[in-house]
Amino acid sequence: MSVKPGQHDAQLFWLALLGAVRAATGGAEPSPASPGFNGHAMVDKVLSELAAAGEPFVLIIDDLHELSSAEANEQLTTLLTNLPSDVQAVLATRRDPPLRLHQLRLAGELAEIRAAQLRFTEDETRQLLTAAGITLPDPVVATLHQRTEGWAAGLRLAVLSLAGHPHPERFVAEFSGSDRTVAEYLMAEMLDRQPLEVKHLLLRTSLLDRVNGELADLLTGGIGSERIMLDLEDANAFVVSLDPARTWFRYHHMFNGLLRLELRRTVPGDVPDLHRIAARWYADHGETADAIRHLQAAGDWTDAARLLTDHALSLTLDGQAGTVAALLHSFPARTDEDSPGLALVHAIADLDQLQLDQAGAHLDVARAYAATTPPDRQHRLRTAIASLDLLLARMRGHFDGVFEQVSALHSPVAGQSNVDVALSNDLRVVALLNLGVTEAWSLRLADSERHLLEGAALAREIGRPYLEVACLAHLGFAATGDSFASAKRHCQDAIALAERHGWESEPVIAPAYATLAGILIWTGEFDHGDQWLVRARRAAPSAGEPGIQLLIHLTSAILPAARGQYREALAEFLAAGQVQALMVGKHALTPRVLAWTIATQARLGNVEQARAALAVVDVRLATAGEIRNAAAMIRLAEQDPEGARGELESVLDGSAPVNPYLTLIEAHLLDALACRDLGDERAARAAVEQALNLAEPDRLILPFAMTGAWELLATLPPHGTAHAALVTDILDAIHSGGPDHATIPEPADPLSPSELRVLRYLPTNLTRPEIAVQLSVSLNTVNTHIRRIYCKLGATDRSSAVQRGRELRLLASGRA
Repeated sequence: MSVKPGQHDAQLFWLALLGAVRAATGGAEPSPASPGFNGHAMVDKVLSELAAAGEPFVLIIDDLHELSSAEANEQLTTLLTNLPSDVQAVLATRRDPPLRLHQLRLAGELAEIRAAQLRFTEDETRQLLTAAGITLPDPVVATLHQRTEGWAAGLRLAVLSLAGHPHPERFVAEFSGSDRTVAEYLMAEMLDRQPLEVKHLLLRTSLLDRVNGELADLLTGGIGSERIMLDLEDANAFVVSLDPARTWFRYHHMFNGLLRLELRRTVPGDVPDLHRIAARWYADHGETADAIRHLQAAGDWTDAARLLTDHALSLTLDGQAGTVAALLHSFPARTDEDSPGLALVHAIADLDQLQLDQAGAHLDVARAYAATTPPDRQHRLRTAIASLDLLLARMRGHFDGVFEQVSALHSPVAGQSNVDVALSNDLRVVALLNLGVTEAWSLRLADSERHLLEGAALAREIGRPYLEVACLAHLGFAATGDSFASAKRHCQDAIALAERHGWESEPVIAPAYATLAGILIWTGEFDHGDQWLVRARRAAPSAGEPGIQLLIHLTSAILPAARGQYREALAEFLAAGQVQALMVGKHALTPRVLAWTIATQARLGNVEQARAALAVVDVRLATAGEIRNAAAMIRLAEQDPEGARGELESVLDGSAPVNPYLTLIEAHLLDALACRDLGDERAARAAVEQALNLAEPDRLILPFAMTGAWELLATLPPHGTAHAALVTDILDAIHSGGPDHATIPEPADPLSPSELRVLRYLPTNLTRPEIAVQLSVSLNTVNTHIRRIYCKLGATDRSSAVQRGRELRLLASGRA
């Protein structure tokens, strides 16, 4: 592979490298670039595919000096120092790369070919001339070698000039006596010997890093440029094709540099117009970054600034954040004052580097500028600013008041060009994503779900799969307020789409992993949930969005809490609290984190610490249902069950602000424990039954495990609960740590909802007639369902059907 000129983006470098590996091994093309990038995961992926090649493999990276990304160079060091034994790497570069290869050098695994080894000897110079059909006396060959010092490129230029020269010995004599540099002299000689149209093409296209026939024709004002470049490549005249079809070309670096010097020397007034022609062509063909570079080279700073302002977000979505930063730094000082729209670009670059204060300041400047622009442009700028405001709120954990600023995210205005519509759609999807996530972290779950669904649909329509994954990944959390089953499906859809595009290790999918882990833990699948939690931790960057970090720490805490490992749980709750402390505002999960931290301290016997933590709770949170539950837990630890019931009154009567019904389940269970301690078994059973009623739809098990109220389930009479199957699942999960159904095959013929309802009564002591009464169906219907259950599950009796149902988690998954 050859590194593109001015490669600032690590991701684009690695995708090109992975594409080269797969082209050699017959693999699929890599997924498109995206704003999120896990470099270490990409290195692992490349190493894995190289190892899987199963045969000797040579990886050649040309023009490595063009790679200016420090991140990519660091990752490349990791790749090179961990290559499989049958893989060799060859790096070609015009200067020493910033790679830490000293260990390979010390181990004798690094061969270095430098200028001394590349320099031609006098004998090799003679062989080169002979191969080109040029015969010179030995003294003349020696003079030529001495003058060029064996420099290969210089010798090649000399050969081009000597071919067909009427007086080759005089040429060498004049050349050796010249004071001009070797390269300049040979370049001038070579150009003078070219036909006028070839010389015209070489000079006017030299300002490009790569050129094709169409663009060359535009710059020269002629036709047939592609044929000329093909002939030059065939003549080995410092022209190289870049694709198998030989439609794109570049010139040798030294050759190109000399051509540019000659162009500026001979026709300096033409250079700006040539850059403008190139800029228009690149802009028309969607090559925005190249268009901006040529506008900058032409000195058209205002046009370059406008183009960058309009496209900076789309470029970032295409994985070119490094390119955006480089283009921004290429503007001269004080350009920001003449082009205040660049403040938006600065904000995008700041957010990419997590420089949040600078981003906020630049957004204020951009906001003031947007108010002065024409209506069509004002709409786009305001949509971009609203989206970035929301992203800044996400990264700061500051949600209060931001919704008023972005309450109206209008649809694209009429009469836009195709490019404008594409840009507006990009902006709208990003705005919907950031709005939906911000709403989710504020527990505005219905609004969040609506906006994320709209964002995912639009992202799918405009071909932005990364943004579709991002919306779906957060949609799982938003849907937990409605149904765990629905939330689980959204997470699985997001994960499947991410895996399809090779993003299973990227930060974008971490919210889905964490949410799915939480759902599984809440429903008693502790081991399975732990597996997804590990993936969430690996995908989420340690310095990433605080809301995600908070969710991961909270989920990491409830797992050991469910297993009675309260010290491990407390460490994660405290870590979640530290993340919250860094936020400007309050996350929706803040009351839960704070309450469970206090309750866990009480369960560990640290009652004084728990009391002290409760005493300093913000007055605005003190009345929240989660905090009242924590206060009740402290009372129970103090052996004050009556006081515990008093703390729970406002939660149970509905006067306390309560997050979703999860808090209410916990309150009923704590009330049951208090009633038990007071000796009121009837009230305890009634409270447990209330908790089971609430837990039944999603088959929730975690609250019974965390509170320890599962012990009360054993006191329920066999016919005293309508939730016998759930009770069995809770006790199974507590005693087994939560079975993992991931490797158990599903029945070929799935059970119907009616059959599932009957199956869930089979673990109880109810007879078939009693089950019929509970379900309000006939005994004949129950008998028919049981026969079908036995057949589908491969069971021979009631006991084996229950066992098979437990293995498949049909008794606890809420699939009906």
